[in-house]
Amino acid sequence: MNLYSIAKAVVYGVLKPIYRFEVIGKENFPAEGGVLLCSNHIDNLDPPVVGINAPRPVYFMAKEELFSVPVLGKIVPHLNAFPVKRGMSDREALRKGLGILKEGNVLGLFPEGTRSKTGQLGKGLAGAGFFALRSEAHIVPCAIIGPYKAFSKLKVVYGKPIDMKELRERKASAEETTEFIMSEIRKLIEDYS
Repeated sequence: MNLYSIAKAVVYGVLKPIYRFEVIGKENFPAEGGVLLCSNHIDNLDPPVVGINAPRPVYFMAKEELFSVPVLGKIVPHLNAFPVKRGMSDREALRKGLGILKEGNVLGLFPEGTRSKTGQLGKGLAGAGFFALRSEAHIVPCAIIGPYKAFSKLKVVYGKPIDMKELRERKASAEETTEFIMSEIRKLIEDYS
């Protein structure tokens, strides 16, 4: 058993009684092949919540600063996280993300780039569209429906993979593709709130 599996079991054991997860749509999650998992971002706990409830291991980009924190910096890479420089185009992080998808793994993204202060879905950044267009990965929308309140139910909803054929064929822009992905996340929030 690797550190990721151990951490997943421990974090699940700690968070499940507090937030009483209701996971919807796990059957929509492709069992194999690259998956770009795109979720809204309402709380700092979103990455572990998405990671522990997904049926497959998830890789996440994490802000570069976390990798220089004593002790944490040594653990984070073993939790399937890799560094990204925020506020600029980080070519190395983009290459790493594409590699994860091409190897048939799951890359988790929060297209908004940062946590929503209001809980409302914000505008997505072009990165999600970039990964969706540059890979053959399945694109799975995900909605976390809160609030994060102790002992109340927190929903994690996985939507059906988004059909990207038309966008890929006509070489849509990364921005337009991200907008399309965000509209699918918005539908999940509206349907399950």
